[in-house]
Amino acid sequence: MTGSPPAVTLRFEELSDEALLSLAERDKECFYALMKRYEKKLSAYIRRTAILNREDAEDILQEVYLKVYRNQKGFNPDLKFSNWIYRITRNEVITMMRKKKSRAGIVSIDDTDHDMDGLKHLLADAGDLQETYLTEERASRIRKALFEISDKYREVLVLRYFEDKSYDEIGDILKIPQGTVATLVNRAKKQVEKIAKRINLME
Repeated sequence: MTGSPPAVTLRFEELSDEALLSLAERDKECFYALMKRYEKKLSAYIRRTAILNREDAEDILQEVYLKVYRNQKGFNPDLKFSNWIYRITRNEVITMMRKKKSRAGIVSIDDTDHDMDGLKHLLADAGDLQETYLTEERASRIRKALFEISDKYREVLVLRYFEDKSYDEIGDILKIPQGTVATLVNRAKKQVEKIAKRINLME
């Protein structure tokens, strides 16, 4: 007599975002695994797009988790989960900034290799600026200068060059057409050129 075949246990890392979300309602461990997958990405995204202190950034992240948990049934499986959670995070950042009486705060942009790669990619794609001249000191100055750019330009730069999102994904996150994304990115790059020249990046 042949017994039942052993159950196959999939590791969380073998499951897609969408698969984990579909299982999260029945298994909270799946939800925790999915949020853990995005914790560092979203924390960095928040710090790159808004002037907020660490406590505010952590509050935003917790609110994002809560919104995802409460609205998981309403997630459209035809969409990418990553775009959905970035959209939720962006909305929570905007909400937090509106609650603030002033924009005073701590500019907290981590000096990570990923940030340096993003800056090099951005500079190489912005006019005649050469990423080979980028040093840590100059990178730090550019990070701070990016907060002088208007929010609508900074957020597309962050999504495109630091979060490595495609124009289609950015359009989905921001709920705007791809053509508008392209226009915003091009205008934002011109702003970066001006900033780079003003801070004597090429000297």
